[in-house]
Order: sequence, then structure tokens, then C-alpha cells
Amino acid sequence: MTETRTWVLKKRPTVDIEADTLQLTEYTLPALKDGEFLLRNILLSLDATNRIWMSDWDSYLPPVDLGAGMRGIVVGEVMESRHKDFPKGGLATGVSTWSEYVVSNGAGLQPLAAMPGLKTEDAFGVMAIAGPTAMIGLHDIGRIKKGDTVVVTAAAGAVGMLTGQIARLHGCRTIGIAGGAEKCKWLTEEFGYDHAIDYKKENVEARLKALAPDGVDVHFENVGGAMLDAGLHAMKLGGTVVICGLIASYNSTEPVPGPYNFREVIFKRLRIEGFVCLDYMAKYPEYQQQLGKWILEGKLKYRLHVVDGIEHAVDTLKLLYSGGNHGKLMVRLGADPK
Repeated sequence: MTETRTWVLKKRPTVDIEADTLQLTEYTLPALKDGEFLLRNILLSLDATNRIWMSDWDSYLPPVDLGAGMRGIVVGEVMESRHKDFPKGGLATGVSTWSEYVVSNGAGLQPLAAMPGLKTEDAFGVMAIAGPTAMIGLHDIGRIKKGDTVVVTAAAGAVGMLTGQIARLHGCRTIGIAGGAEKCKWLTEEFGYDHAIDYKKENVEARLKALAPDGVDVHFENVGGAMLDAGLHAMKLGGTVVICGLIASYNSTEPVPGPYNFREVIFKRLRIEGFVCLDYMAKYPEYQQQLGKWILEGKLKYRLHVVDGIEHAVDTLKLLYSGGNHGKLMVRLGADPK
């Protein structure tokens, strides 16, 4: 029998995630049945959508049940297996729970091929969620082309820091929006954005007009609210607004104002489309191969913010909603395979 610790959802947050929203609970896992395997989780990805899954909102996945293990994206090592597709010693990644160990039948998980030259946290941090999300948003939704002007909000976040670089690799001009001088410095000096706007000190709408006088071709939205409002005003005729995330609204109990400039959708004949990366799983292998190639070639830079220990998962998640994270946010649940 295997002992494990799991974060269990005890109540639905009304505003912020509180001390008693989740509870760290110890379990004894059952013996494996045919078609199951034991996964030792190595890393847990913490993402803005975790707050949605805790709520009772009608979203793209059902809410996590009260009393159930909290849902998350993980990568782990198969320790024992009675499942033909997940051999012992292999890696698996996908949707699971905030647990040190899980017994799984493979639902929501897929084998992960080792990436020579990359540590597990590098491969997982870029290629599990953030990298594919950036690729899907730019290619499948934004349909970028060489010469486009691309604006990215929350540009110093896990998705944003990659989105600008990928757009530039395709010959686009990039403008990133972030909060604070330090993060804006990352954008231009580390992640290669052509321009950075500090929404805490600058008038975003005015700066977008100055930096893109002919208009923005693709606006990649991760925040919503005032950022989306400013972006709509700066769009080019026939431009595209990619809705990747709306983190400004996830902890709000009241409707988030705006977009007051929604008339621009008509005036500028805009196309607005939201997406969920889980709908594009068939494209993951292609996009992950390209992302891995760019990393090994030194063409993609990234920051990882890794906190050790499952007991710190809840406090670490809160950093996403305060802007306190400095890179792709993850919790290390166990050691890399030997």
C-alpha cells in the first residue's frame, strides 16, 4: 500500500482562496487493478484556471466536487503498472489531482517522451501548458503572419513571456503589457519584446496608440477588464482579439467593468475568439516538438518559479492573483527520476 497526501476542496471560495478552502489530507491508496498504474507526481503546474475549477461556475470542465482532490496539471513517474500504455519507469502528464501519488486508469493523462538535454521542470514548465497555449493562441486563433503587430497582456506571465518570443520568431512586431518596471525590463531585455508598457504607471490606451499608430493586428488577452478595453480601442480594421484568459475577473464577486469600447468590434470589423487549450490536444505533439527544438537552440527564454513541497501549494497558487510570481509557477512534489 502507498501513502499519499492530497489537497482536498472543502469549500468554494467567494472571493479569494482562504485558509480553509482546501485541506491537506493523508490517504492510503488501493492496490492496482488491471488497467491501472501508480503515478508518483514530480511537478504540479499552478494556473489561473485553478480558481475557476474551485468555483461552481458553468465552465469548460465541471467544478471540482467538494470533498474531492483538487484538480491540476501534473507530470509524474510511473512506479508500478498494470496498464499497457503507461509502462513502469515512464513519464506521464496531464490532468490529475494535487497529490504526491495517484492511482490512475489513464483518463486525462498521456505518456510524455523524455526530452534529451532538458530537465523535467524545463520540459514541463514550457511544454505542458504555457507553450502549447501560446502556440494555439497565435496560430490557430490569431492566425499571425509576418509583419503583424501583436499585443500581449500579462506579458511577463507564464504564457505571455513565450507568446511574444514566438510571435517574433514568426516575424511579428511585439508589444507587451505588464505591471512594474522590473517586469517590463524582463520583457524587452530578456524575452525580446519590441516594446513594453507598464500598466501601473502608464496610460495603456495612449501608449498603444503611440506605439502602434496604424493599429494592432492581433491582441492576445490574458487579463480582461481595463486591459481588454484599451486593446479594443487600438485594433486595426479586421484585426483579431484572442481571449486566452481573464484573470482580472476570477477573484471578483462583482462584474468586472468593460469592455466599454465594445462598439469597436463593429466599427473595426473585429474577430474575437476564446479558446481552451484542452480542445487542441491533437496538436500538442507538433507544438511540443517545435517548442523543444527552440529551447535547445536557445531561441526561447523563460523563467520558472518553483516552490518545493506539496504543503506550500495553496499559498503558492495565491501568488498568481497578486502578481507575486516570477515566472511559470509550479510546486515540486517529488524528485526527478534517477
